[in-house]
Amino acid sequence: MPLKIISAPGDPALLDLPWDVPLEDWPEDQLVSLPRGISRHVVRFVRLGGVVYAVKEVTEHLARHEYGLLRRLERLDMPAVEAVGVLMGRETGRGEPLDPALITRHLQFSLPYRALFSTTLRPDTAHRLFDALSALLVRLHNGGFYWGDCSLSNTLFRRDAGAFAAYLVDAETGELHPELSDGQRSQDLEVARVNIAGELLDLEAGGLLHGSVDAVQAADGLVHRYQSLWNEITSTEVFDPGERWRVEQRVRRLNDLGFDVAELQIVTEQGGSRVVLTPKVVDAGHHSRRLLRLTGLDVQENQARRLLNDVDSFRAALGPDADEEIAAHRWVAEAFEPVVSAVPRELRGKLEPAEIYHEVLEHRWFLSERQGRDVGLMAAVRAYVRDVLTRKPDEEAVLGSRIGTPTVEHLPDEVEAADADHG
Repeated sequence: MPLKIISAPGDPALLDLPWDVPLEDWPEDQLVSLPRGISRHVVRFVRLGGVVYAVKEVTEHLARHEYGLLRRLERLDMPAVEAVGVLMGRETGRGEPLDPALITRHLQFSLPYRALFSTTLRPDTAHRLFDALSALLVRLHNGGFYWGDCSLSNTLFRRDAGAFAAYLVDAETGELHPELSDGQRSQDLEVARVNIAGELLDLEAGGLLHGSVDAVQAADGLVHRYQSLWNEITSTEVFDPGERWRVEQRVRRLNDLGFDVAELQIVTEQGGSRVVLTPKVVDAGHHSRRLLRLTGLDVQENQARRLLNDVDSFRAALGPDADEEIAAHRWVAEAFEPVVSAVPRELRGKLEPAEIYHEVLEHRWFLSERQGRDVGLMAAVRAYVRDVLTRKPDEEAVLGSRIGTPTVEHLPDEVEAADADHG
């Protein structure tokens, strides 16, 4: 049976992989060693032309279903891994059929939860991970996506200016609707709570969970975080007609959370004695879209918020009448690009450029406080590279493609060291 691939335009070298061999038997020289969460399927990572792909063996129905969902989520700009293709018609050299393979692009600079949770993981870092996962679930639900199997294992995390950004990895059980009912959201949230409690209890049994983290309370906490955020972006607000300023305040509050407002439904009731405000929140990524529009930089939401603050400060220094777009272009040329270029090439795999710039700003503030004067941006980046960045494990080292195959037990020490450096 000839091989058949359904895919977006991609690397034709994917067809040269040993598809006549079960994934669990693929030769080591074809693989990249990356940490991963628990999976019910066999998953392998391969590198082709500098790009890392994840390959998962599943049935044809599940492969087609997940591929189609991931493609639709990509068009909706949802935080999820990128679907590359589905390869079918696999069989061994003796003609025995093999399951199809779903191919996705590995999310660069990301780590699974088992590489982050350990006895060395600080509790506040765990809280930030749960904040990221609850925000991901709110965003997916707001877009009409029912996950069906939300868990830490089905999520990847990336650093985002002191916080984390969460991405959906596994969409096998997902469904996309025009909008979700309260019952669907509640069911998805309960599945998430049970899954996460079980995953944390498993870590606890293996001695990999910090003693201050209670598995059940942490899972319940994610539900509370979700409900607070969901209420903030969907709740109706009632105020007096003379308090019109509260309309702008609500929009700004939603923007600060990263959400854009498509329209506001304002209804005056009871003879004009009160006003009912219902926002329609359509998408997250308010700050990242603004930064992309002004500078062309495509970064995480918290990174964008931090960089926009620096753009605004740069613009203010140019004068009260400085044009926003011109100031933003000058900021890229005179601040962002010089900082990124000042990092030696061999160190650029440690963090994303936007995360490096954020950490340079943090280091500049630290040095300036200590010395009682502004040390300047370029002096700060030189000190940061020398004293901080060189001690961080780069992505290749943390993920194992340079130093062999580190065990999960070894990973968190490195990751937590980087987290401590960041703080």
